[in-house]
Formats: sequence, structure tokens, C-alpha cells
Amino acid sequence: MGRSRRHLTPGSQYITPDGERRLRAELEQLWRIERPQVTRAVAEAAAQGDRSENAEYTYGKRRLREIDRRVRHLRRRLEGMVVVDRPPDDPRRVFFGAWVTLEREDGTRLRYRIVGPDELDAGPGYISMDAPLGRALLRRALDEEVTVELPNGPVSYVIVAIEYPG
Repeated sequence: MGRSRRHLTPGSQYITPDGERRLRAELEQLWRIERPQVTRAVAEAAAQGDRSENAEYTYGKRRLREIDRRVRHLRRRLEGMVVVDRPPDDPRRVFFGAWVTLEREDGTRLRYRIVGPDELDAGPGYISMDAPLGRALLRRALDEEVTVELPNGPVSYVIVAIEYPG
């Protein structure tokens, strides 16, 4: 019996224009600049002779595999992405790309931007639309209360502001 790979859904397919530019720039950097440099270094290391004890060759080959894996991932993700480049028809509700200001019961205010899973590292306050809080906020309106189950128990927030980038 052969091994079969289960297809894992990599998360939502939505992305902001900035997020798409960042992923395309990373792909370009890896494919056009970093991969050729590492390939040259591996070829030079291979020319030195015994590859079994050549650390530069071994690490270079490992880095090439990492680059190729990341390039395949980026190409697959970008192929199916939906770029959301305009605000929703109802800006009084929380949708993808919104900056949402929440207030806890103790008066603490938090500000988050709802983004796709590929953009989490783009900036502070970014949360995935697939995360529990992101899912709870979607389609909610100003002044609505949202309760999210966290490991320490439920936490309630009130939506005090919704903004969409210009």
C-alpha cells in the first residue's frame, strides 16, 4: 500500500494588496537572487572534491531544498489568492481588511486588523480571519458584543470602531 498525502487546506485564500506584494517580492528574492547564489556556492563546494565531509556542500544542498520548498509553497498560495483591494459595500460591518477597535469589560482597548493567514507577520495587531477572534468578528457591526472562547475561559469585547484602509 502506497503512502498518500492528505490535502490540507492552507487557510483562507484572501489577501490584501500589500500582502500579495510582500509574497511576490519574497518569491522573486528567493528565485532570482538567493537560489542562484546558493547554487553557485554548492557547485564551487562540489568542485573541491570529497562531498561527504564538505560542510559547505552539505549546508548548501540543505538550503537549496529549503528555498525550493518555500518557492513551491509561495507559488501554490499566490496561484489561488483573491486580492481584496476595495472596501466592502457595508463599511459599518467587520469584513476582511478592516481595522477593528475592541473594548474589554475592564475598559482596555485593543486594535486589530483582519487579514489572511499569509499576512500575520506583516505588522503588529494583525490577526487571521481564521483565528477564533477573527472568525467571531467577521460580519459583526459597531457596538456589538463579541465573546470568544479562550483557554482561560470566555472573553467579551465590544466593537467600538471599524475602519478600512483608504
